[in-house]
Amino acid sequence: MDMTAQAWPEWYEGRHINEVLFCQQFLDKHPMKCVRGRLFTVDGLIEDEGQIGNLILEEISGVLTANLSKTVANLLASIKLQAYSPPLPIEMDRIHVANGTCFMDGSFTADKSYCNNRLTVAYNPDAPTPKKWLQFLSELLQPEDIPTLQEFLGYCLLPTTKGQKMLMLIGKGGEGKSRIGLVMRSLLGDSMNTTSIQKVESDRFRRADLENKLLMVDDDMDMSALPKTNYIKSIVTSECKMDMERKGVQSYQSQLYVRFLCFGNGALTALHDKSDGFFRRQIVLTTKDRPAGRADDPFLVDKLLREKEGIFLWCLEGLHRLIGNNYLQSLQQFIEFVQLLLG
Repeated sequence: MDMTAQAWPEWYEGRHINEVLFCQQFLDKHPMKCVRGRLFTVDGLIEDEGQIGNLILEEISGVLTANLSKTVANLLASIKLQAYSPPLPIEMDRIHVANGTCFMDGSFTADKSYCNNRLTVAYNPDAPTPKKWLQFLSELLQPEDIPTLQEFLGYCLLPTTKGQKMLMLIGKGGEGKSRIGLVMRSLLGDSMNTTSIQKVESDRFRRADLENKLLMVDDDMDMSALPKTNYIKSIVTSECKMDMERKGVQSYQSQLYVRFLCFGNGALTALHDKSDGFFRRQIVLTTKDRPAGRADDPFLVDKLLREKEGIFLWCLEGLHRLIGNNYLQSLQQFIEFVQLLLG
């Protein structure tokens, strides 16, 4: 049915769209901020801007029937201009969760604010103990290594690199260690990135992919020695802005706070860098051997994810312990790593 002039939206002028008015009304309906050309809602970064394009299309399709793709693109660009915001603050005193905000002093509010990272897990202080998760870890790691993993996973909940460590989980294969990465994906959502640590060091565009990420997981670490280690070391201990490059975009400075969690069959080594600076940044945990004749459970991850609210509390406990220890983890892990390298 054709729309009469009286039925047209305010932002439609008969032949043309009033972009300023359209964007104002669109942002009133869908509040967003645009930081360095990327859109954020209170739920965090919008990874797929096609979602916004679809919302724009729904608005204009009632009055336009031609040049829709071009119009949507133009309106999206205009929305970004009107939603401009300086970089959002990096907040180390709180964790933005699915149902509100957890503060490091132990308080919680259901209020949400704009943030770089919002976890996809809800805070539930009454969540039961994650028994399946703890059983899984007891079969995977030595008892003395589990608190270290707990502290590191808790460390990945906050946008900080004060711990100045990356975690390597190494084994012979088939132990199930990569299940940890899948569980963290369920907790962190789009705040986690999966890629190769080799590419982070060698590909200048990969580092920009780590912007606004809490964790990077390499679930099948390449055992080739790294020709260089400069960028890896800098990111692990990052305390100032670094140069970011995206294809077709002028380079810019940004603060990275991503942590590295790598799974493999051996430790990460360097071709030329034999310095203490490279090795002391690594925590290395060795998994137990896969029991002979063990029947793998193809639904293990599904069972673990049913406990994710409890797993979040378990990680949070590790984070509080780590902060209480001034972000210092046991030097024993470094000593064990050096012993491993020396055979």
